[in-house]
Amino acid sequence: MADSELVQALDYILNRSNDASVEILAEAVARRRRELSVFSAFGSMSDPQKAAKDITGKINASIEAGIGGMKDSIREMIIRVIRENAPELSGSQIEALCDQWMPSYENKAAAPGILLSMIGQFVSFSRGEMNDSVDRNLREEIGDWPERYWNSFPSVVKQIITDYLKNKITEKEFKSKISLALGK
Repeated sequence: MADSELVQALDYILNRSNDASVEILAEAVARRRRELSVFSAFGSMSDPQKAAKDITGKINASIEAGIGGMKDSIREMIIRVIRENAPELSGSQIEALCDQWMPSYENKAAAPGILLSMIGQFVSFSRGEMNDSVDRNLREEIGDWPERYWNSFPSVVKQIITDYLKNKITEKEFKSKISLALGK
């Protein structure tokens, strides 16, 4: 705030405001202090838009890291299945099949889609709504898939899932927050 603006604001507060306007000003100051306190947790930022962009960047990086870990697990599983069922194939043939079966993770739209599917399976399992045969198939292919999924989820996704499973948010809020977290 420029010096002249500060002087004008102080003049208004000290010389011309009434009880109602003092209350409004006090609430505005309290709100601004809360905002500054919240944004200071993200590196002393007083700019909400910059803070939102930084948070979104951190969320996206976390999602991409989680997807990368799950990509490696899925790729290992595919290679294992191919080797068990077609041991006569060469390494290059196995790689070619793996590339065909596994969607391109360079495609960011595919990656959130896969993560969204994993989230859906995890929530369905956690709520006791998953078909036993689906759970059995996942365990045969991945092992302890609920733990592997959970460990691959970014922390923001874990928090949203936890809030939903504890009924702190509605299904609509859950879907909306997950979509925002995944940038969809």
